Amino acid sequence: MKVLIAEDDRDFGNILAQYVSMSGFTVKHARDGSEAWEMFQQDKPDICVLDVMMPEMDGFSLAEKIKENSPDVPVIFLTAKSLKEDIVRGLKIGADDYITKPFDPEILILRINNVLKRAYTSSNDEFKLSDTTLKFNTLELVCGDTREKLTIKEAQLLKYFMINKNKILAREDILTEIWGEDDYFLGRSMDVFISRLRKYVQNDKNIDIRTVRGTGFILEVLNEN
Repeated sequence: MKVLIAEDDRDFGNILAQYVSMSGFTVKHARDGSEAWEMFQQDKPDICVLDVMMPEMDGFSLAEKIKENSPDVPVIFLTAKSLKEDIVRGLKIGADDYITKPFDPEILILRINNVLKRAYTSSNDEFKLSDTTLKFNTLELVCGDTREKLTIKEAQLLKYFMINKNKILAREDILTEIWGEDDYFLGRSMDVFISRLRKYVQNDKNIDIRTVRGTGFILEVLNEN
């Protein structure tokens, strides 16, 4: 999933971005509100982490624009203040959480995961093809009698394949959708993830993740019943 971090403190923002990236998310880091708004429009993140006090455009104003554009995208505010009026204003805008500085970056990871779980948990979190079921919100894959605990990236990749079953997917499209950019080294990483997914679903004879030479991949489903 994609995370947009807007934090004008360069060093602190870089630390947060590194921690969040190490936890399996695709991260964009903006250093002012205007840059963050441009990144939001370009990348359509799944969650936004916004510092309240920023140049060009403050976090509250940025959140209002984000919520007007995409009401369902969750927002976490970072603030050095704990004033009641600031918290009330953030909640009125539609903030999903509030973190007061200073804080340990691990706290941010926990808050992001909790907010995402609340925001994207629904009755449609299961994707089933043939004898294979992906329980996306719990990162669990059931294939016949076997169960696997997936990483976030594995679950995102398999979900993308399952939604686009029997369609040839270009390598660059997969990389842009799941990793946020088309890059050679990310492409090598993607190949490793696809090899893992093939092993996970190998007991389901009706599913095959096949390489299409010169183009990309296709998840073929022979029989969904």
